[in-house]
Amino acid sequence: MTQPVPMYRLDNGAVETPAQAADGVAVLLGPVRLADYLQHDALLQRLPDGSLAADGQQARWAGDLQGDINQLLMRQLAWRLNTQSLELSPGSKGFSPDVQVELEITRLDSGPQHPAVLEAQWRLLDKQGKRQGSRLVRLQEEHQGSMADQVRAQSVLLQRLSEMMAAAIEPMTVAKTPVKRNVVKAPSKPVAPPAIPAVEPIRTDLEVFRF
Repeated sequence: MTQPVPMYRLDNGAVETPAQAADGVAVLLGPVRLADYLQHDALLQRLPDGSLAADGQQARWAGDLQGDINQLLMRQLAWRLNTQSLELSPGSKGFSPDVQVELEITRLDSGPQHPAVLEAQWRLLDKQGKRQGSRLVRLQEEHQGSMADQVRAQSVLLQRLSEMMAAAIEPMTVAKTPVKRNVVKAPSKPVAPPAIPAVEPIRTDLEVFRF
């Protein structure tokens, strides 16, 4: 009988969906590029000599690994930045991001005797498309050796990556609340005092007639 093929998915972590807020930062995630060897269904294993090979049980990713990574990062960033204004590159028509995150993942793997390792680089662009910073990272997470625990460790690495990216994005966020400006009032014109009617003198030159 044919043995069932074990399939695995990344864990998004304990995230909470933020409430919809009009003043949340708008983030465009992507392009997110994966190394060529990650664009396959097979869950590769890092061998003691450093080479990569398919798992003996033919373990596979359940679905598209690229899509799973995109969704994990989106949910993590939304939670950490407390915003629902996130879209994947190229974004929908009319979406105007405050920050764009370009990400390239060059390594994400593990093995029975090798820890999970993530190597990546991100670049941050402001709303004018001007580059505001970039960083190369290498993260490592130990595991118990089983395939399930290896996938858990890889998920933890992606969650840590999203935490670092969120910390880099926060200084670039623009406050949405209107700035209160001190309004200088023009000096009022002096009010002229009310006109006092002139007092006419009493005439004393009247002639008095006696009878």
